[in-house]
Amino acid sequence: MSITQKLNQIVESLPPEVVLVAVSKTKSEGEITEAYSAGQRIFGENKVQELVRKWEHLPKDIEWHMIGHLQRNKVKYIAGFVSLIHGVDSLRLLREIDKRGAQQGRVIPCLLQVHIAEESTKFGFDKTELTEAIDVVDRGQLPHIQLRGLMGMATFTDDSAQVRSEFKYLKSLYDTFGQGRENFDTLSMGMSGDYHIAIEEGSTMVRLGSSIFGSRNTA
Repeated sequence: MSITQKLNQIVESLPPEVVLVAVSKTKSEGEITEAYSAGQRIFGENKVQELVRKWEHLPKDIEWHMIGHLQRNKVKYIAGFVSLIHGVDSLRLLREIDKRGAQQGRVIPCLLQVHIAEESTKFGFDKTELTEAIDVVDRGQLPHIQLRGLMGMATFTDDSAQVRSEFKYLKSLYDTFGQGRENFDTLSMGMSGDYHIAIEEGSTMVRLGSSIFGSRNTA
């Protein structure tokens, strides 16, 4: 199947309230253009240099999401145009994004990444750190941050019960911290291998790459 056919099939299968981020990391501008021509407007990248290059070359109505681990010294390169930063995994990074947002004169939408997986290689806040970060935002100390919700990655395993449990936990945190909070409307969880479970557990945004573009190109 072509990229267009796969994309259309996925879009038709998703509930209307679930937003699709097409993960275009390592994919060519031609492949992204095919998905764009099929109607996709939200794309996710995990490397700043690649994200900047694609933003410069491709249509300006694309919403670019930074979905990978973001180093503080790279924030300045994307602060002027990024639509959503998914992987905010420390208070220091949040402060840096706020600083760069102030320099750009814009409020930058962010998701706080929660560590829900067993793998120690995954990044993210634990519940205590999450509470602290949200409290800092609530006190008005980061006026150039718009806190839109939470993001998480489940353990890479064939054990669907474990994956479901991890997503369920993240949804419970999202519900707890989102109560009465304006614009807190995004729960980004679910990738090509587990997005069906994520949607069943309340995801509002899924990040799909190989399901749309085929197996990942080597970077």
